[in-house]
Amino acid sequence: MAADLGKVSILARREIEARLAAPLMEALTREMGAQRAREVLGEVVCSLARQAGQDLARALGGNSLVHLAQGLELWTQEDALDLLILSQSENELCYDVRRCRYAEMYQELGLGELGLVLSCQRDFAFIEGFNPEVILTRRGTILEGQSYCDFRYRLKGTQDQEGQDPGTCQDADHG
Repeated sequence: MAADLGKVSILARREIEARLAAPLMEALTREMGAQRAREVLGEVVCSLARQAGQDLARALGGNSLVHLAQGLELWTQEDALDLLILSQSENELCYDVRRCRYAEMYQELGLGELGLVLSCQRDFAFIEGFNPEVILTRRGTILEGQSYCDFRYRLKGTQDQEGQDPGTCQDADHG
């Protein structure tokens, strides 16, 4: 009998994964070196993320950026993210994460670097699975030392109202 993961928040899932992945990474590092171990873990996480993207699109009944915006509630459960939506349309979804309990959890566990692989880097593979016609651009994350994470999703081949290329959504003032 399979567990209903929908009853477990993504924040809780990421903590469980981190607690399993940390000793696994240590063992893999001893066997194959740090770089190769990180590559292997990254490949596995990206594969899982692509599948999760496909699963979410199926669950939401579509893979548009409007659907993706509806799915944000999954990541924000338990106040896991403080989001500032900058723009939202059929062609783009742009937001900043001003507080990230995922990053805080990884830091508290002493696993900031691992958190980059388990959470931050999976975002790109996730959107490939959700909709391969959507591009995600991001300049940085809280786990990388930035004050916020910027998420800029745009349909391939579209431009914003000012004719700018994807990834140039208006930035918020975080001062």
